[in-house]
Amino acid sequence: MLGTAWRALRRFWAADHGLSLLLLLLLVRVFLLPVMAGLELEGPVLKLAADVVLSLLLVVGASAVSRRPLARVAISVATVVALAGLWGNRQDPSLVPQGWQIASFLTATCLLTVMVLAQVFSSGRVTVSRILGAVAAYLLLGLVWTGAYHLVELVQPGAFAGLRAADPQRLLYFSFVTLTTVGYGDVTALHPAARSLAMLEALVGQLYPAILIARLVSLEVQSRGDS
Repeated sequence: MLGTAWRALRRFWAADHGLSLLLLLLLVRVFLLPVMAGLELEGPVLKLAADVVLSLLLVVGASAVSRRPLARVAISVATVVALAGLWGNRQDPSLVPQGWQIASFLTATCLLTVMVLAQVFSSGRVTVSRILGAVAAYLLLGLVWTGAYHLVELVQPGAFAGLRAADPQRLLYFSFVTLTTVGYGDVTALHPAARSLAMLEALVGQLYPAILIARLVSLEVQSRGDS
């Protein structure tokens, strides 16, 4: 029964609908949960909701179709390790070090981003779901850098100005204003490692739309030429 459910989930992703589901979960994580925290709704229920959303993100990523068994094994193992760290830390923070939890989630998110980009850039007609997947990959990039910033702040406290300790919501905000090269300046990178990460994220934020549009256009032209 479990195997049947797993195969159904993989077929769901293969039909591109999984990209839409992933985008929905990302929108909840990136935009809805921070608003709820800003409205002072922070509490056990909100933290549980955030953990559930993050877990679903990883599970959806692990169910991604890959013709390479090694890639499927890698994302599955990374997901299991990240989920163990997430829920283990929730049960007993002393059981799972925070650094290990963040690093495992960062690894799984990086692999998930690669899997989504592979699905988006695969050959075939450019569908609406595939475009939504491209947007999801962009949001995943912001989450990847959020995890990297969190690790830097954890290892080197004071690496960022304008933070109250390692505030995940503020780091998420800093990541996306850097990715979009807005840079309001209320949170700034001070440590050299943080600055290097910020420069790299800003560069990716500039290059990604140009490369994405060029690739999608070429795929659509190729698809129409073959039809």
